[in-house]
Formats: sequence, C-alpha cells, structure tokens
Amino acid sequence: MTEHFQVHGGARLTGEVDVVGAKNSVLKLMAAALLAEGTTTLTNCPQILDVPLMAEVLRSLGCEVVIEADTVTITTPADLNHRADSASMGKLRASVCVLGPLVGRCKRAVVALPGGDAIGSRPLDMHQNGLRQLGAHSEIEHGCVVAEAEGLHGAQIWLDFPSVGATENILMAAVLANGTTVIDNAAREPEIVDICTMLLQMGGKIEGAGTSTLTVHGVESLQPTEHRVIGDRIVGATWAFAAAMTRGDVTVRGVDAHHLDLVLEKLRAAGAEVTILDGQSFRVVQHDRPTAVDFVTLPYPGFATDLQPFAIALTSIADGTSMITENLFEARFRFIEEMIRLGADARTDGHHAVVRGVARLSSAPVWASDIRAGVGLVLAGLCAEGVTDVWDVFHIDRGYPGLVENLANLGADVRRVNAAPERA
Repeated sequence: MTEHFQVHGGARLTGEVDVVGAKNSVLKLMAAALLAEGTTTLTNCPQILDVPLMAEVLRSLGCEVVIEADTVTITTPADLNHRADSASMGKLRASVCVLGPLVGRCKRAVVALPGGDAIGSRPLDMHQNGLRQLGAHSEIEHGCVVAEAEGLHGAQIWLDFPSVGATENILMAAVLANGTTVIDNAAREPEIVDICTMLLQMGGKIEGAGTSTLTVHGVESLQPTEHRVIGDRIVGATWAFAAAMTRGDVTVRGVDAHHLDLVLEKLRAAGAEVTILDGQSFRVVQHDRPTAVDFVTLPYPGFATDLQPFAIALTSIADGTSMITENLFEARFRFIEEMIRLGADARTDGHHAVVRGVARLSSAPVWASDIRAGVGLVLAGLCAEGVTDVWDVFHIDRGYPGLVENLANLGADVRRVNAAPERA
C-alpha cells in the first residue's frame, strides 16, 4: 500500500497561509552547529522529513539532537567523530554540507556521497577544489569524499559557478582557517545570508553576505548560539503560483517578499494583482485566466530552478505560448512527461521547453520525481477536470509540511489516501 494524494479539480484557493522555515536553510544551519562545542538552538524549523534525517547524521558524529515541534536543539561535543557515512547520508542531498564544518573543526572528514532529488547531476568538484585551496587534500574514495589537512589557511577562491552548496562548505571551513579567505562568484541566495548571520552570531567574521564576494577572516573558535530560520521563499512562491493558477486570492505570511521580487513580477505579467502587505507577507489575486509568460532559471536573484515546475504548470493553463529555459539541472524537465498525462501541450528541446496553454487540464494518475515536481502536479490537478492521483508523495513531505491541511484551509479538496498504484 502506498500513500498518494487525491486532488479534486476546480477549486479556487482563497484565504491566508503561513510559510514555515526554509528547508534549504535549516539543514545547513544544523551542520553549522558542528563548528562550536556546546548547545545551539534553531527555531522556526520546518517539520519535514529531512530534519530528522539530518539529526541522524549529526548523532552519528557524536551530537545530541532534540527535535520539539519547530525547535531543534543540537549539543556538539568537544571531540567530534569525523566520519559521516551513516545510512541517512544517502537519503538527502544537503548531508554533504557537513563536509566543510568537519574539515574546519576536525581537520579531516569522511563524508558519504549524498542522495536527494532525481533532478540531474550535482558534482562536488567545486567543494573539493575550494577545500584544496584552503590547504586540504581531498579525493573520492569508496563512495565517500575524503578530506584531510594539517591546518587550513586563507585563500583567494574563484567559483566557476555560484554554487550554493560549494559556497556553504567553503565558508564553513574558512571561518576557522588561519588568515583571510575571499570567495569570488559566491552564491547570493537568502539562505547564504542566513548562514552568514548565524556564523556572525557564533563569533565568525564575515563580510559581503548577499553579494558575489564573501570575505572570511578566520577565528580560533566559535560559540554556540540561538538562531531563527528564515521563511521558506520557495514555499512562499509555491502559494503565489497556486493563487494565480486557480484564479484565487491568497495572502502568504512568514516570508520576506523581497526574496521573491522576480517571481512576483512574473506573476504580475501573467495578470495577477500582487500587493506587498509588509516585510513578511504579500497577497496574490488572479481574476482571469493567466497570460503566457516566459521563464529562464538562473542563480539568485534570477528565477530559481526549484520553481521551474510551477512555471510549467502555470503556463500549461495560460492563454498563449510560453518558453521555459532550464539552465541548472538537466533532469528537471522530467516533470513535463507527467504534465502531458494531464493534457498539457508541451515539448522540450535541449534545455528549452515550449508550452502552449490549454483552457483546462484533464485528470490522470501522475508520479512525483522530486519535491517541487510533486507539488507542481498537485497544483496542476487543482486545474484539471476530475480527480488526479499524485503518487510518490514522500517527496512532497520532504519540503511541504501539512500541504493537504493548508490546501484544505484555502478551499481545495485534496486527500491523502492509501492504495496500490496502477501504472498505465
């Protein structure tokens, strides 16, 4: 028996919804707790499956981790285990973010190659190259990243691509290195700013958070802290797309609207009325069928690749033809195969997809391939005639706690049920 969502089409979403802490931030902040002996407390943590998985990774390194509702307490020992090769490592991509803290704190690390979403290759070359420039020796051995250094020193590091993961790992190693490290072409995502904020609270010395150049002045040690996780901009954007797709009226609370400037501008171009209510909330109202809009995924502050499935879902029911260009992960267009089951008129050519909007989709059984694709299919099901069954919803649970309940509160008829799937 497998859990799946039954999505009844035709709903118009209205009301208010609260956004939880950012999935793409909390796991990295949990890893950052490794950098300081003592007890670190994180609040506003999302209650998603990846948090207890990361807790298991930290426990395997010798930490005590307590999860109570939206609070995670991590007690880090003086003597850390440097081997992060537990079974949990293979279940989430973010587990690789323990690499930088372990090298910084223990001067050695053995980290199992991570798992996570099936959206394409995400090599660790830049992570390893950055550590090498800091003075570490790093290789892939027996399915693990192995890194070791007698001591880390500051360096001038240029990233070929503004990788979030590489920026985080190099940053967390450099914060305890001897001397000054400059990371050029660093990632600029709000989640990078969040981890810099926490490291500053712990006693780190970092300049340039939110810009493409990070300057890190190494310190001898850090202290534990208490930190509130920023709101999840990807989840916030999800609700914005949901309002536009269902011609709804949704107020989103708990996320910095300025982290979504480009997203909200695209929805305005599609015909939505967008109102910024205050620093942590906004409202999206869509009266008519959305208008076709083109999307191009790029590193922040560009349009996030995580939102690409929602762009495709929106344009599939929009008036006109849209082009979606995917510049980051080659397998993200797998989502289109499932959208075609729902009656979408979409074709791909390399890293481009052409979507011709149809007036209405039709229900069908579909399968989620990753977190965002799964929710994209749920939103598409809300715009389809009949009842759409979305399978493999364990992906969705990794990023959207209480999705069914939130949708119900906004007026949708979506149910979690147990049944055996019948593939066509």
